[in-house]
Amino acid sequence: MKKIKKQSIPGLLGKWQQEFTVFVPSKASGVSQMTVWDGKDTAFLDRNRNTAIPPKANFLPAMEKLFGFRKEAGSYKLEPADGEPPRQLLFGIHPCDARAIAIIDMVFKDAYEDRYYLSRRQNTVLVGMTCTSAYDSCFCTSLGFGPADPVDVDIMLTDIGDTFLIEEVTEKGKELLADAKGVVEATRDDEKKAAAARESASARVSRKIDTGEISKRLPLVFDDQEFWEKISAKCVSCGICTFLCPTCYCFDINDEMLRSDSGERYRNWDCCSFAVYTKMPVENPREEKWRRVRQKVYHKYLFYPELFDIIACTGCGRCIRQCPVNWDITQTLSNLPAGTPVKK
Repeated sequence: MKKIKKQSIPGLLGKWQQEFTVFVPSKASGVSQMTVWDGKDTAFLDRNRNTAIPPKANFLPAMEKLFGFRKEAGSYKLEPADGEPPRQLLFGIHPCDARAIAIIDMVFKDAYEDRYYLSRRQNTVLVGMTCTSAYDSCFCTSLGFGPADPVDVDIMLTDIGDTFLIEEVTEKGKELLADAKGVVEATRDDEKKAAAARESASARVSRKIDTGEISKRLPLVFDDQEFWEKISAKCVSCGICTFLCPTCYCFDINDEMLRSDSGERYRNWDCCSFAVYTKMPVENPREEKWRRVRQKVYHKYLFYPELFDIIACTGCGRCIRQCPVNWDITQTLSNLPAGTPVKK
């Protein structure tokens, strides 16, 4: 284990800026998100909560140009988007968001190799930070990990006062810290402080749900229209829960015509909560709102686990905190009825 004084972090980030575009949690735009570090702001060192907009935006942007196209001699010539994305380093990412990126990897890397996503993912280093200020809407410990879990990052930092304890998780992380100024060996006392901080961080996650029986209980109510109509009654289909979810990845593709003979193709975030979802190529198979709300729950807690053996939720709590009508997925899961399936 190693450690570094908080006052030395700007120098470390400056060193990394020579090789990477460094992103840090920031509220400079009015909304907290991962923002290119300006070389001065260090408020993120003490704020220590997950951002409103998840870091998935660094890999799957809300809107991105895929390519341009131009009609020539009766056919179309494709013009690739501008170059390879720069190498990026995300500093201060929390375990719930690092786990979410690993979950999305299964779609864009393992199920299908999406070169746009992978070009960013493979050029990224993740420097994690133990989440010591969980919101009351967080429930990560119910999903099999916690606010100090280092498994999905390259380096993990734990706040122990005026110092961060450093855990080098991957070889990439070790290379980052090689010859870094201010990084020294941690003492046994430092490690004890870090262990206490991690234990305290986990204890602060007070919201709990039992995920053990969800995969058995969800199929029982799939056809219970009355239950899902009640669950979805106050949903306004705004899409906030999807756009701010770190594991949601649905997208739409649109062609923008610049002139009659040329244009550009874009990919942008989409949401299965929208009534117009998938309506351009076909029709929305879930016209009723209750079916769309049901789909959201089933996708995360039943369909995705069936495909990839992991729940597509990290308990970050964004969908609870940011929902304008206070819809709460943990209440839905906790209120799932037990018993025999509802007959059609």
